[in-house]
Amino acid sequence: MGALWHPFSDMGAVERDGEFVITRGEGAYVFDDYGQRYLDATAGLWFANVGHGRSELADAAAEQMRTIAAYSTFGDFTTDVTVQLAERLAGIAPVPGSKVFFTSGGSDSIETAAKIARRYWVERGEPTRRILVGRDKAYHGMHYAGTSLAGIPGNHDGYGELVADQAHVAWDDPEDLRATIERLGPQNVAAFFCEPVMGAGGVYPPPEDYLLAVRKICGEYEVLFVADEVVTGFGRIGGSWFASSRFGLEPDFVTTAKGLTSGYVPMGAVFVAPKVAAPFFETDAGRWLRHGYTYSGHAVAAAVALANLDIIEQEGLLDEALRLQDTLAEQLSPLAHHAAVTEVRCGTGALAAVQLADAPSAMALAKALRLRGVSTRPVGAGGIQISPALIMTDDQVTEMAEAIGAALDD
Repeated sequence: MGALWHPFSDMGAVERDGEFVITRGEGAYVFDDYGQRYLDATAGLWFANVGHGRSELADAAAEQMRTIAAYSTFGDFTTDVTVQLAERLAGIAPVPGSKVFFTSGGSDSIETAAKIARRYWVERGEPTRRILVGRDKAYHGMHYAGTSLAGIPGNHDGYGELVADQAHVAWDDPEDLRATIERLGPQNVAAFFCEPVMGAGGVYPPPEDYLLAVRKICGEYEVLFVADEVVTGFGRIGGSWFASSRFGLEPDFVTTAKGLTSGYVPMGAVFVAPKVAAPFFETDAGRWLRHGYTYSGHAVAAAVALANLDIIEQEGLLDEALRLQDTLAEQLSPLAHHAAVTEVRCGTGALAAVQLADAPSAMALAKALRLRGVSTRPVGAGGIQISPALIMTDDQVTEMAEAIGAALDD
């Protein structure tokens, strides 16, 4: 084997069995180093919303590189394209008047929201509000704050306590959030982090009325509400740019990445609602936020993001995600009757999971699907991830569903 240490991997197994090497992509397909074509059921890692091989995005990157590839945005520095992207994103933000803080990816976005949330309460004169609340089954990236907030035990086992002042609640019970806030004391709770649709934890759509209920509870106790839309943002939820808009959540923060550039270059963004941003924008206050990243607002990434947003708008991909919502449900739901399947979760945009009765067999099924021309991966505890590019056709969904059914039969 070579020198590459794969993320989220059993490197002993990779060393034994070899790598699955992707060399190019085209639309909803990817190709391996033998030239074999695969339907990409996962859009890379939830991110290729506009599909693979879009020359428009390559051209946008090349043109920007020839002008100015990158420059710091610390202090009063910026680039023109970074400003353009911030204004455009503010125009589609779930909360009007939101400010946009750029990051290098989803984990950075979670870290940013966590730090600003705590700092906000210091500026409000309530420094005891430090506790960050997450949910069981949740995934919030793999930096310190996100690893601690996550509700997937295997992701933080073996690291010890990473971030103090954390708490977790049931993923599907609003009253557990209320009880936890009251137990901890509202005066000690800074923010609640919530994926509108749980992604890496297994693709769990929200129970009916859950999101509005927890949003209301946060409002009652003045706990900041953080919508983690790294997966659901930029059209994947269907019908809206963000799940927060689709479900009327009016969050204090929206953390994003993935679909912002469709994964063509790394970039994330945090939308910060006006009330939270206000203390940091007071003139003559001398109030510094000492946080940021070398590549915050990277010029090439910003140019690609703008071109990506153009494609989503021009090709009506918000509506296409709603089409996929219906087609995925139609084609995948019958698999729930298979003896090897306990549940098919779908119905919220271009997101679904096929849950296996024997959880450890998910990896074997994912590898078996490669033999049938479908690239996917296990998700959660024994699920198979389905999160296609928003340009995937109904015929391609049918092809994918039939391959899953055949692999299950085998």
